[in-house]
Amino acid sequence: MLKRRRARSPALGLVGAGILLALGLVALLAPWLSPYDPHHRASRPFLPPSAGHPLGTNDIGQDIASELIHGTRVSLLIGVLAAAVALSLGTLVGLVAGYYGGPVDVLLMRLVDVVLVVPFLPLVILLAAYLGPGMWNTVLVIGGLAWARPARVIRSQVMSLRSRCYVVASQAMGGRPAHVLSGHVLPGIMPLALAQFVLAASHGILVEASLSFLGLGDPVRKSWGSMLHYAQLRGAFLTGAWRWWVLPAGLMITLTTLGFTLVGYWLEERFDPRLRGGR
Repeated sequence: MLKRRRARSPALGLVGAGILLALGLVALLAPWLSPYDPHHRASRPFLPPSAGHPLGTNDIGQDIASELIHGTRVSLLIGVLAAAVALSLGTLVGLVAGYYGGPVDVLLMRLVDVVLVVPFLPLVILLAAYLGPGMWNTVLVIGGLAWARPARVIRSQVMSLRSRCYVVASQAMGGRPAHVLSGHVLPGIMPLALAQFVLAASHGILVEASLSFLGLGDPVRKSWGSMLHYAQLRGAFLTGAWRWWVLPAGLMITLTTLGFTLVGYWLEERFDPRLRGGR
């Protein structure tokens, strides 16, 4: 059973990487792939799917396929930026706590425990409502609250690395903590940090979709969550338009989080010492 799991994990990681590569190309080529401007009316409202409009139109005649394509760029961008913020904070906390230990470690880990105990989604909604809608506010709220898990994982790896012979030798030769951390410890945790980044991006996309669905996202940018918000607000479920308005956006969110999760779990299993078993 263990051998079968090991053989399957790289394959699933490749599947996830393929999904993310395809979505990344769609995001980069969105202006050329979308048949219409997603912010302008393209035809009559509530048109069903046709050759001219593969996913039909919404309540004001905007092409839904164009909205979906441009939403790929916005949703991926917010997820990646939020993951970058979360990983930066988590890496900083994990490095300091794991390297110095003692009271510093205890204080920082208690802070991590508090962040992990507080219900995440209600707090995100509260802060997003307080700061107001906007892409950068969404990024800061998600990233500013999602750093605790990466911090705990990275701190464990740093505690393992600080006893390695090359780290001890650098300290014995008078290396300053900043030099030891940047030159010896940080390169050792980068693969694990990459896995945490991928998982944080998956989480960020889901949270952004939730905030946008509640009307707390950026009102001037098309994202998958905003598509769901306007579909629910403007009668898609009453007119039957949900089949081509709601389902594609929901499937794209599911597919994207699946891709990030497959890649993230494969990287985490490969580089996290706690999950490698006897390898």
